[in-house]
Amino acid sequence: MNRVLSVAEERFPIAGTFTISRGSKTEAEIITCTIAQGENSGRGECVPYKRYGETMESVRRQIEAASAAVSAGIGRDALLEVMKPGAARNAVDCALWDLEAKVSGVRVAERLGAGTPTPLETAFTLSLASPDAMAAQACENAARPLLKVKIGGEGDIARIRAVREAAPASRLILDANEGWTDDNIRENLAVAAQLGVALVEQPLPAGKDAILASIAHPVPVCADESVHDVDGLEALVGLYDAINIKLDKTGGLTAALLLHERARELGFSIMVGCMVGTSLAMAPAVLLAQGADFVDLDGPLLLARDRTPGLTYRGSLVWPPEPELWG
Repeated sequence: MNRVLSVAEERFPIAGTFTISRGSKTEAEIITCTIAQGENSGRGECVPYKRYGETMESVRRQIEAASAAVSAGIGRDALLEVMKPGAARNAVDCALWDLEAKVSGVRVAERLGAGTPTPLETAFTLSLASPDAMAAQACENAARPLLKVKIGGEGDIARIRAVREAAPASRLILDANEGWTDDNIRENLAVAAQLGVALVEQPLPAGKDAILASIAHPVPVCADESVHDVDGLEALVGLYDAINIKLDKTGGLTAALLLHERARELGFSIMVGCMVGTSLAMAPAVLLAQGADFVDLDGPLLLARDRTPGLTYRGSLVWPPEPELWG
């Protein structure tokens, strides 16, 4: 039976403003891919990311270009060969996973063979701001067990200290989004260690991180922008202690599973992260994140409104998706 692919652009307002070292935004711009087959349909969501040269228009074009292959019945493994890693392939791949589950009646979690998925503790992200403003964010969320702190510029040490003082019991992940330099990384890592930070994510620009091989890591260092899929992963051994797997980088759950497996073989710790998207984008990632060392799937918590139905969040716990949403 022929499959029919359709694409929709959607926007979801963010609760306030989301700010990282590269800029701010007030809405999540997403693209949803739907693949229909008879009475069944599967959906996948992606978030085009300017850092990787993606736009809403370019990602939409890539998805639409896959329409003929999808209609002809292309499988997920073959999709890895005809679409490049990135947001577009993520949307198509996740839509295929969802469609397969709907047609077969077998849920994605069962197909993965990893047992019954359980609720996960996710980080909650604090936007980059002045130390006082970040302290206020931290105080408001001090009851959360894991906070992800956006930093990446002059004054970071003051920010880190302010957040730690305001949320003394929370574990902290620092996410510099490539904002540190060879000149300040040693001092920043030392302060992070003094303050009990659990992980530092992508401190240096991708491709300009060679110094990580020759300096101490008093706090584990995690690659984000430096890792997309399996290609190039081995080159990060000795530079990074962990990697952040995001479906919009790998180009879907299929490629993310391959990256996860190889990263474990190479001894990396695993974070499963996200762009700012809805529950539809988080759903496959929740399944991928079962057993991860760090989980950062708080996208819907940062939005003013989510999809209905969405994932269930209670505090910092997120539950696996129900079939009405995905998988």
